[in-house]
Parts: sequence; C-alpha cells; structure tokens
Amino acid sequence: MREPRRANGESAFGASLKATEQPIDTSTAASKCFLDMLGVFAEFETNLRRERQLEGIARAKAEGVYKGRPGSIDVAQVRAMKAEGMGATEIANAL
Repeated sequence: MREPRRANGESAFGASLKATEQPIDTSTAASKCFLDMLGVFAEFETNLRRERQLEGIARAKAEGVYKGRPGSIDVAQVRAMKAEGMGATEIANAL
C-alpha cells in the first residue's frame, strides 16, 4: 500500500526515510524512484517464484507423484456425529 502523497509528490504525512547503511533517502525524487523500483523487482521475483512452484506442482500431479496431504478426517464418522445431533464445533472438538 502506498502512502498518501500531495499533488507536489511529497508525503502527506511529511515523513521521509533515510537509511544509515544504504544510500536511500526518500526526500529526493531519485531515491523515491529507486526505492519504488526495488519494490517492483521484489514483487516480480515473488511472482516468478510462485509461477515456477505452480508449474512444478502441476507437473508432479500429472506424473502422479504429488498427491497432496492424506486425509485425516473420517467423513463417515463426521456424518454419524452429525446424525446424532452434534454441532460443527462439537464435532471439530471431538476430532
């Protein structure tokens, strides 16, 4: 989420960031641009990683290797508890 800006580009809160270890100072236009670009590239890298992960999962599923986590709840037992009149919270607590 971006911070609100005035029409002249200044922070609506009057705040700026000045890093002591790196050459980042958001009080200048160039530094703001640099910081925004870092954010864009970080988001891009995260999206690429997510796409590769989904492709790998799809490939593994097609090969029958990836089956997901085995089920841990007995559906018949849940239906039987429901038929006995137990509510969802009681069933969840019991299992």
